[in-house]
Amino acid sequence: MNPLLNAEQALLGAVLLDPGQLSHLEWLAPDHFYRPVHQALFAALCKLRGDGHPAVEGEGPVPLAWVTDAVNEAGLHVRGLTASYAHLLVSACPRPAHAPVYGRMVLEGAIHRTVTQHAICLHQEARAGALRGEVEGALHYADVLTGVLTDLARRWGTEPRPVAPATPPATAPSALPPAQADRVAEDEEFILTVLVERPGAVDEVVDWLRPGDFADPVHGQLYRCLGALHHRCEPIDRITLLWEAQRRGLLADGTLSEDRFAAICDGVGAGDAEWLGKQVMRSSLTRTAAASARAVRALAEDETLAPGRLINHALHALGPLDEVRARWQTANGRPASRAPATAPSLSEPPPARVHAALTRSTPRPAPSPPGQLGPRPTPTAARPPSRNHS
Repeated sequence: MNPLLNAEQALLGAVLLDPGQLSHLEWLAPDHFYRPVHQALFAALCKLRGDGHPAVEGEGPVPLAWVTDAVNEAGLHVRGLTASYAHLLVSACPRPAHAPVYGRMVLEGAIHRTVTQHAICLHQEARAGALRGEVEGALHYADVLTGVLTDLARRWGTEPRPVAPATPPATAPSALPPAQADRVAEDEEFILTVLVERPGAVDEVVDWLRPGDFADPVHGQLYRCLGALHHRCEPIDRITLLWEAQRRGLLADGTLSEDRFAAICDGVGAGDAEWLGKQVMRSSLTRTAAASARAVRALAEDETLAPGRLINHALHALGPLDEVRARWQTANGRPASRAPATAPSLSEPPPARVHAALTRSTPRPAPSPPGQLGPRPTPTAARPPSRNHS
């Protein structure tokens, strides 16, 4: 049993029976359908309507030519569509007047699929960028995902705003490849050595580098200790750092071992703290992008999540990446702002047609007598939008 497939078939059957239903579905696009044959058929129906097909404006029962012309037009773009399947779609529709609600179901499925696809793209680019030592691709795909979420929110009839889920999505941690993990650990140890050994080096990174940017929690805790010493204007060296680590319980609970402390403080502290800090932040940004992508994908794959909540929870899941991005831009001397990039394939829906989630069916005339394809629609007014967008 596939509710989404049933909704797509029922919607197409409703439009085949009642061409006037297309006037209530202008917020729906062909690519919102899951099956290619359904995409082609809905596109064909919209084209026939745009071309002024007699079945749309005519009086009386819907002519059989409406079905055959739609099948012929769709057959130019997809294989396997037959007239018998079109009649199967007609029989799959319980009530043509419910077409707007069926369309809302189709759009809901499209929202989940679209968010999943873009989250996968972001995750793949973040992983590839981490291997290449680049962040531009991950930031671009994050912008595209944000633009897609904003567009889908308008189509669904809600205001896009980040909202934390009651229960965070469960995602498995993504382990770095061994070679990359070793390189990241070396960079983190190196910058800590520089910050301990070179006076004033903390000033170069303290405004934008945070403990959470370190992949190794121990390195993050030591950087937090250095930040505390710097904040209190106390001198920084290996003795004061060890004392601060003790005060914070890192020695008592075994977080910091003698060997690990020696590996950091016995190193050569010659290096550029700002450059090393950016290396750590670059790794942090790609890790955060991958984690945000996994969280968004987990949300999108939850079929029980309503589209409005999915969109808002997904925007919230991208929040940590926005925070790291702002600090990355500060570190590179650029304004901490961005303009979301919308996927090129998505078009702006007309403002008056974005209430898909609010659409409800209204009474229609009784079905036509046997032997006729379906009823001739009578124009009806849509109900006023409700304020409940959930």
